[in-house]
Amino acid sequence: LTRSSARWTDLENNPALQEYANYGLGAAYGLIALVALVQLVRIQLRVPEYGWTTQKVFHLLNALVCSLRCGSFLFRAQMEQLHPDALRLVLFDLPGLLFFTTYTLLVLFWAEIYHQARSMPTAALRPIFIAFNALVYACQGGLWAYESMADSDGAERVSAYISAGFLAAVSLCAAVGFLLYGGRLFLMLQRFPIESRGRKKKLREVGMVTSICAACFSLRAIMVALSAVDAAELDLDVMAHPMLNIIYYCLVEIIPSAWVLYILRKLPPKRTNQGYQSIPTR
Repeated sequence: LTRSSARWTDLENNPALQEYANYGLGAAYGLIALVALVQLVRIQLRVPEYGWTTQKVFHLLNALVCSLRCGSFLFRAQMEQLHPDALRLVLFDLPGLLFFTTYTLLVLFWAEIYHQARSMPTAALRPIFIAFNALVYACQGGLWAYESMADSDGAERVSAYISAGFLAAVSLCAAVGFLLYGGRLFLMLQRFPIESRGRKKKLREVGMVTSICAACFSLRAIMVALSAVDAAELDLDVMAHPMLNIIYYCLVEIIPSAWVLYILRKLPPKRTNQGYQSIPTR
Protein backbone atom coordinates (compact mmCIF):
# COMPACT_ATOMS: atom_id res chain seq x y z
CA LEU A 1 0.00 0.00 0.00
CA THR A 2 2.86 2.35 0.84
CA ARG A 3 4.58 1.60 -2.48
CA SER A 4 1.35 2.22 -4.36
CA SER A 5 0.86 5.53 -2.57
CA ALA A 6 4.43 6.57 -3.35
CA ARG A 7 3.99 5.58 -6.99
CA TRP A 8 0.78 7.58 -7.20
CA THR A 9 2.51 10.63 -5.69
CA ASP A 10 5.39 10.31 -8.17
CA LEU A 11 2.96 10.21 -11.08
CA GLU A 12 1.02 13.18 -9.77
CA ASN A 13 4.24 15.21 -9.42
CA ASN A 14 5.56 14.27 -12.86
CA PRO A 15 5.67 17.52 -14.93
CA ALA A 16 5.51 15.63 -18.23
CA LEU A 17 2.38 13.75 -17.13
CA GLN A 18 0.81 16.97 -15.89
CA GLU A 19 1.28 18.47 -19.36
CA TYR A 20 0.43 15.51 -21.56
CA ALA A 21 -2.57 14.44 -19.46
CA ASN A 22 -4.21 17.73 -20.38
CA TYR A 23 -3.36 17.23 -24.05
CA GLY A 24 -4.78 13.71 -23.97
CA LEU A 25 -8.00 14.79 -22.27
CA GLY A 26 -8.31 17.71 -24.70
CA ALA A 27 -7.87 15.37 -27.68
CA ALA A 28 -10.51 12.97 -26.31
CA TYR A 29 -13.01 15.78 -25.84
CA GLY A 30 -12.19 17.16 -29.30
CA LEU A 31 -12.91 13.77 -30.88
CA ILE A 32 -16.28 13.48 -29.11
CA ALA A 33 -17.17 17.05 -30.16
CA LEU A 34 -16.38 16.15 -33.77
CA VAL A 35 -18.51 12.99 -33.60
CA ALA A 36 -21.46 14.92 -32.11
CA LEU A 37 -21.13 17.65 -34.76
CA VAL A 38 -20.98 15.13 -37.61
CA GLN A 39 -24.06 13.37 -36.22
CA LEU A 40 -25.88 16.70 -35.99
CA VAL A 41 -25.11 17.40 -39.67
CA ARG A 42 -26.28 13.90 -40.66
CA ILE A 43 -29.57 14.40 -38.79
CA GLN A 44 -30.11 17.78 -40.46
CA LEU A 45 -29.46 16.29 -43.90
CA ARG A 46 -31.85 13.43 -43.15
CA VAL A 47 -34.79 15.61 -41.97
CA PRO A 48 -34.05 19.21 -43.04
CA GLU A 49 -37.75 20.16 -42.88
CA TYR A 50 -37.76 19.96 -39.08
CA GLY A 51 -36.39 22.70 -36.89
CA TRP A 52 -34.39 22.29 -33.69
CA THR A 53 -35.68 18.98 -32.41
CA THR A 54 -34.60 17.54 -29.06
CA GLN A 55 -32.22 15.19 -30.88
CA LYS A 56 -30.53 18.06 -32.73
CA VAL A 57 -30.23 20.24 -29.61
CA PHE A 58 -28.78 17.29 -27.68
CA HIS A 59 -26.01 16.76 -30.24
CA LEU A 60 -25.35 20.50 -30.55
CA LEU A 61 -24.95 20.86 -26.77
CA ASN A 62 -22.73 17.78 -26.69
CA ALA A 63 -20.47 19.35 -29.31
CA LEU A 64 -20.43 22.64 -27.39
CA VAL A 65 -19.62 21.03 -24.03
CA CYS A 66 -16.81 18.90 -25.45
CA SER A 67 -15.39 21.81 -27.45
CA LEU A 68 -15.21 23.95 -24.30
CA ARG A 69 -13.61 21.10 -22.37
CA CYS A 70 -11.15 20.55 -25.22
CA GLY A 71 -10.11 24.20 -25.16
CA SER A 72 -9.87 24.32 -21.36
CA PHE A 73 -7.50 21.32 -21.28
CA LEU A 74 -5.37 22.28 -24.27
CA PHE A 75 -4.87 25.80 -22.87
CA ARG A 76 -4.94 24.87 -19.18
CA ALA A 77 -1.64 26.59 -18.30
CA GLN A 78 -2.81 29.87 -19.83
CA MET A 79 -6.20 29.62 -18.14
CA GLU A 80 -4.56 29.23 -14.73
CA GLN A 81 -3.13 32.73 -15.18
CA LEU A 82 -6.40 34.40 -16.18
CA HIS A 83 -7.65 37.47 -14.32
CA PRO A 84 -10.08 38.39 -12.93
CA ASP A 85 -10.68 35.16 -11.02
CA ALA A 86 -14.38 35.20 -11.95
CA LEU A 87 -13.50 34.64 -15.62
CA ARG A 88 -11.31 31.66 -14.77
CA LEU A 89 -14.03 30.16 -12.57
CA VAL A 90 -16.63 30.55 -15.31
CA LEU A 91 -14.42 28.87 -17.93
CA PHE A 92 -13.66 25.96 -15.58
CA ASP A 93 -17.22 25.39 -14.31
CA LEU A 94 -19.45 26.33 -17.27
CA PRO A 95 -18.83 23.10 -19.26
CA GLY A 96 -19.99 21.05 -16.26
CA LEU A 97 -23.24 23.01 -16.07
CA LEU A 98 -23.78 22.65 -19.82
CA PHE A 99 -23.15 18.90 -19.46
CA PHE A 100 -25.94 18.84 -16.87
CA THR A 101 -28.31 20.69 -19.23
CA THR A 102 -27.37 18.46 -22.17
CA TYR A 103 -28.18 15.20 -20.45
CA THR A 104 -31.19 16.36 -18.47
CA LEU A 105 -32.62 17.21 -21.88
CA LEU A 106 -32.93 13.43 -22.30
CA VAL A 107 -34.87 13.30 -19.03
CA LEU A 108 -37.24 15.94 -20.40
CA PHE A 109 -37.68 13.98 -23.63
CA TRP A 110 -38.45 10.77 -21.75
CA ALA A 111 -40.80 12.59 -19.38
CA GLU A 112 -42.77 13.94 -22.35
CA ILE A 113 -43.01 10.47 -23.90
CA TYR A 114 -44.13 8.94 -20.61
CA HIS A 115 -46.74 11.62 -19.92
CA GLN A 116 -48.12 11.41 -23.46
CA ALA A 117 -48.34 7.61 -23.26
CA ARG A 118 -50.23 7.91 -19.94
CA SER A 119 -52.50 10.67 -21.30
CA MET A 120 -51.07 13.05 -18.72
CA PRO A 121 -50.57 16.80 -19.37
CA THR A 122 -47.17 17.74 -20.81
CA ALA A 123 -47.52 21.53 -21.11
CA ALA A 124 -45.72 22.22 -17.82
CA LEU A 125 -42.70 19.95 -18.44
CA ARG A 126 -40.66 22.26 -20.66
CA PRO A 127 -41.28 25.40 -18.53
CA ILE A 128 -40.22 23.43 -15.44
CA PHE A 129 -37.09 22.22 -17.23
CA ILE A 130 -36.18 25.75 -18.37
CA ALA A 131 -36.94 27.28 -14.96
CA PHE A 132 -34.89 24.66 -13.11
CA ASN A 133 -31.91 25.15 -15.41
CA ALA A 134 -32.20 28.93 -15.13
CA LEU A 135 -32.21 28.60 -11.33
CA VAL A 136 -29.12 26.39 -11.44
CA TYR A 137 -27.21 28.88 -13.61
CA ALA A 138 -28.35 31.85 -11.51
CA CYS A 139 -27.23 30.17 -8.26
CA GLN A 140 -23.90 29.19 -9.79
CA GLY A 141 -23.46 32.75 -11.09
CA GLY A 142 -23.96 34.04 -7.55
CA LEU A 143 -21.39 31.55 -6.26
CA TRP A 144 -18.89 32.66 -8.92
CA ALA A 145 -19.38 36.28 -7.87
CA TYR A 146 -19.02 35.43 -4.17
CA GLU A 147 -15.92 33.31 -4.76
CA SER A 148 -14.25 35.99 -6.89
CA MET A 149 -14.83 38.59 -4.16
CA ALA A 150 -13.55 36.40 -1.31
CA ASP A 151 -10.72 38.38 0.33
CA SER A 152 -9.50 35.86 2.89
CA ASP A 153 -8.57 32.18 3.10
CA GLY A 154 -11.57 31.49 5.30
CA ALA A 155 -13.98 33.08 2.84
CA GLU A 156 -12.41 31.14 -0.03
CA ARG A 157 -12.81 27.86 1.85
CA VAL A 158 -16.45 28.65 2.65
CA SER A 159 -17.19 29.52 -0.98
CA ALA A 160 -15.43 26.32 -2.14
CA TYR A 161 -17.54 24.22 0.25
CA ILE A 162 -20.78 25.89 -0.84
CA SER A 163 -19.93 25.57 -4.54
CA ALA A 164 -18.98 21.90 -4.19
CA GLY A 165 -22.13 21.16 -2.20
CA PHE A 166 -24.27 22.91 -4.80
CA LEU A 167 -22.69 21.04 -7.73
CA ALA A 168 -23.02 17.75 -5.88
CA ALA A 169 -26.72 18.44 -5.20
CA VAL A 170 -27.33 19.36 -8.86
CA SER A 171 -25.62 16.16 -10.01
CA LEU A 172 -27.73 14.09 -7.62
CA CYS A 173 -30.88 15.74 -8.97
CA ALA A 174 -29.84 14.70 -12.49
CA ALA A 175 -29.20 11.12 -11.32
CA VAL A 176 -32.62 11.00 -9.62
CA GLY A 177 -34.26 12.36 -12.78
CA PHE A 178 -32.74 9.61 -14.89
CA LEU A 179 -33.74 6.93 -12.43
CA LEU A 180 -37.27 8.33 -12.11
CA TYR A 181 -38.23 8.84 -15.75
CA GLY A 182 -35.79 6.38 -17.30
CA GLY A 183 -37.07 3.75 -14.90
CA ARG A 184 -40.71 4.62 -15.57
CA LEU A 185 -40.23 4.52 -19.33
CA PHE A 186 -38.32 1.24 -19.09
CA LEU A 187 -41.10 -0.40 -17.06
CA MET A 188 -43.75 0.96 -19.39
CA LEU A 189 -41.95 -0.47 -22.45
CA GLN A 190 -41.43 -3.74 -20.60
CA ARG A 191 -45.19 -4.06 -20.06
CA PHE A 192 -45.99 -3.17 -23.66
CA PRO A 193 -47.81 -6.20 -25.10
CA ILE A 194 -46.47 -6.20 -28.68
CA GLU A 195 -43.17 -8.04 -29.13
CA SER A 196 -41.14 -6.35 -31.85
CA ARG A 197 -37.57 -5.64 -32.76
CA GLY A 198 -38.15 -1.90 -32.34
CA ARG A 199 -39.55 -2.36 -28.83
CA LYS A 200 -36.68 -4.56 -27.72
CA LYS A 201 -34.12 -2.12 -29.10
CA LYS A 202 -35.78 0.86 -27.42
CA LEU A 203 -36.01 -1.07 -24.14
CA ARG A 204 -32.29 -1.80 -24.24
CA GLU A 205 -31.51 1.79 -25.25
CA VAL A 206 -33.48 3.35 -22.39
CA GLY A 207 -32.08 0.90 -19.84
CA MET A 208 -28.46 1.45 -20.86
CA VAL A 209 -28.67 5.24 -21.08
CA THR A 210 -30.46 5.41 -17.72
CA SER A 211 -27.81 3.24 -16.04
CA ILE A 212 -24.88 5.13 -17.60
CA CYS A 213 -26.17 8.63 -16.85
CA ALA A 214 -27.41 7.86 -13.33
CA ALA A 215 -24.03 6.29 -12.52
CA CYS A 216 -21.93 9.12 -13.97
CA PHE A 217 -23.92 11.88 -12.23
CA SER A 218 -23.86 9.98 -8.92
CA LEU A 219 -20.10 9.51 -9.22
CA ARG A 220 -19.68 13.19 -10.06
CA ALA A 221 -21.61 14.16 -6.93
CA ILE A 222 -19.43 11.90 -4.76
CA MET A 223 -16.16 13.09 -6.29
CA VAL A 224 -17.09 16.78 -6.06
CA ALA A 225 -18.09 16.37 -2.41
CA LEU A 226 -14.86 14.50 -1.58
CA SER A 227 -12.77 17.14 -3.33
CA ALA A 228 -14.23 19.77 -1.00
CA VAL A 229 -13.56 17.67 2.09
CA ASP A 230 -9.96 16.83 1.14
CA ALA A 231 -8.81 19.56 -1.23
CA ALA A 232 -5.11 18.76 -0.74
CA GLU A 233 -5.35 15.21 -2.11
CA LEU A 234 -8.57 15.20 -4.14
CA ASP A 235 -8.78 18.68 -5.63
CA LEU A 236 -10.08 18.53 -9.20
CA ASP A 237 -9.30 20.77 -12.17
CA VAL A 238 -5.75 21.55 -11.07
CA MET A 239 -2.45 20.90 -12.86
CA ALA A 240 -1.00 19.11 -9.83
CA HIS A 241 -3.42 16.14 -10.03
CA PRO A 242 -3.15 14.76 -13.59
CA MET A 243 -3.99 11.15 -12.69
CA LEU A 244 -7.05 12.22 -10.69
CA ASN A 245 -8.20 14.41 -13.58
CA ILE A 246 -7.81 11.54 -16.07
CA ILE A 247 -9.81 9.15 -13.90
CA TYR A 248 -12.46 11.71 -12.99
CA TYR A 249 -13.16 13.12 -16.44
CA CYS A 250 -13.00 9.75 -18.15
CA LEU A 251 -15.54 8.25 -15.74
CA VAL A 252 -17.98 11.17 -15.44
CA GLU A 253 -17.91 12.72 -18.92
CA ILE A 254 -15.72 11.20 -21.65
CA ILE A 255 -16.74 7.53 -21.46
CA PRO A 256 -20.44 8.24 -20.70
CA SER A 257 -20.66 10.80 -23.54
CA ALA A 258 -19.01 8.50 -26.07
CA TRP A 259 -21.15 5.56 -24.96
CA VAL A 260 -24.44 7.49 -25.06
CA LEU A 261 -23.62 8.95 -28.50
CA TYR A 262 -22.98 5.44 -29.74
CA ILE A 263 -26.24 4.11 -28.27
CA LEU A 264 -28.23 7.02 -29.74
CA ARG A 265 -26.48 6.93 -33.11
CA LYS A 266 -29.60 5.90 -35.08
CA LEU A 267 -30.83 8.58 -37.48
CA PRO A 268 -34.52 9.49 -37.78
CA PRO A 269 -36.36 7.72 -40.63
CA LYS A 270 -36.26 9.26 -44.08
CA ARG A 271 -39.33 11.01 -45.36
CA THR A 272 -40.92 9.58 -48.50
CA ASN A 273 -43.76 10.79 -50.73
CA GLN A 274 -46.15 8.69 -48.65
CA GLY A 275 -44.79 10.00 -45.36
CA TYR A 276 -42.12 8.61 -43.06
CA GLN A 277 -40.91 5.06 -43.33
CA SER A 278 -42.55 2.79 -40.79
CA ILE A 279 -40.48 1.04 -38.14
CA PRO A 280 -40.30 -2.71 -38.79
CA THR A 281 -42.13 -4.82 -36.21
CA ARG A 282 -40.27 -8.05 -36.84
